[in-house]
Amino acid sequence: MITLDDRLMALRGLAAEFATAIRPFGLELDGDPSAIHRRLDVPLVLKLGALQVPPAYQTEPLVVGRYRFHLMTTLERVVFMMEAARGDLGFLLAAPGAPMAGAAVAMLGDEHQQEWFFSRVVSEPTWAFFALSEPRGGSDASGMRTRLTRDPDTDEFRLDGTKRYIGNGTRAQVGVAFAKRGRGGPLSATAVLVNAGDPGFSAVPVPTLGLRGAQLSELTFDSVPIAPERVLGSHMPATRGGLWGWLRTFNLLRPVVAAMGVGVAQAAHDYVAEHRPGLPAPLRDGLERLRLEIQSVRRLTLRAAAEADLDPSKGELSSAAKVRAAALAEEATRYAARCFGPGGLLDHPYLEKLLRDARGIEFMEGAGAIQRMSVFSAVPRP
Repeated sequence: MITLDDRLMALRGLAAEFATAIRPFGLELDGDPSAIHRRLDVPLVLKLGALQVPPAYQTEPLVVGRYRFHLMTTLERVVFMMEAARGDLGFLLAAPGAPMAGAAVAMLGDEHQQEWFFSRVVSEPTWAFFALSEPRGGSDASGMRTRLTRDPDTDEFRLDGTKRYIGNGTRAQVGVAFAKRGRGGPLSATAVLVNAGDPGFSAVPVPTLGLRGAQLSELTFDSVPIAPERVLGSHMPATRGGLWGWLRTFNLLRPVVAAMGVGVAQAAHDYVAEHRPGLPAPLRDGLERLRLEIQSVRRLTLRAAAEADLDPSKGELSSAAKVRAAALAEEATRYAARCFGPGGLLDHPYLEKLLRDARGIEFMEGAGAIQRMSVFSAVPRP
């Protein structure tokens, strides 16, 4: 049981204010993802883009009363995202910043790599991609086809491959891409820093039903030059390189995805409570059961976040929270649609958008089958 102290309650309150401010722009961004460039003055965008950056590179943290936040712990991120996602998840994901790529750089980067990356993120609104998923293998690192090879004529490497369903891929100026080196053994997974403007890099949007604001994209690397100093984890032992950082990054961020699911579910519940106050008794009882389920998954997600901060190598609780929250978001939005009856989604486009966005949570940071395998692997065996 995780109880939020005064500091985290202050952060939650501010995130709720941000949620209210971004909700009016959700449908606009859903119809035109490029609209995010017209909304860079929205308070959440102004703040979020420069957060989730180590304090050494960020001199302007989020200030709430006497408290200061960099959103560098998983618990802080979860508390913030649970409330912010109640506003509009598509808008939240479309905001500039480097939540996933930044976590990988903080985990694997040396001092010079972190300086190179984070100084760019905080200097101006910057989008960064995290390129792992591939067309035929998803986020299965063992089946990864993208390759990093050394150019025999220079000291540089060359990056070749395709990544798909990469958030903000067409907007990004910089990012982290995963590839395999050599013969592709268990220690071959490698992460590299990529400039989106480098020769051989291209990005095109992928049409989606939900989370359109996130501008999911397909990235192509065609002999993209990678300088040796852009290979993350080179200063670490081989056993603590790319795959080690990838697993820990996901363990830290999966509770954040779960928090987004809880936020979407809460938004659906709140929408029904506000717009259908006179529900028949059976639907009213179902709404109360949904409220209790949201409360339960919220507690699980907070506990997963706290445990991930204590030990990022353990991912089973993060995976369990992500599975439950993804299912909850879909359950809540479907139930909300039932409460408005036939034609209700036509009359309530915000609710229809919630329904589409909720499905996307299932596929963020690994689908449910992958998460269940993580949970199962941690079950003690006789």
